[in-house]
Amino acid sequence: MHYAVSHHKLKLILSGAGLKSGDAAGIDQLFGGKDGYYWFGTLRDMCPEGKTLTWDNQYALVAAIQAHEDASAAEDEMPPEKPTPAHIAAICKLLAI
Repeated sequence: MHYAVSHHKLKLILSGAGLKSGDAAGIDQLFGGKDGYYWFGTLRDMCPEGKTLTWDNQYALVAAIQAHEDASAAEDEMPPEKPTPAHIAAICKLLAI
């Protein structure tokens, strides 16, 4: 399965779920539960405006998310977060093409 993310796709995902970008509780649920909003923000931050990022499989997608998180955490001198299996499952379901 292939996966893709763009700012446009994230907006469509929220719209399809009846959510607005500031609805942290709703986005938490949509993106795998507690801290789902964090991972939504990570996806938005890792994708350049007007561009679409694609991956050939779930493992490449998860590796890209974790690499972005690791780099962001290093910049902030904080330990990186790790998405839970629930976050990964939700993200994969939402970004599948």
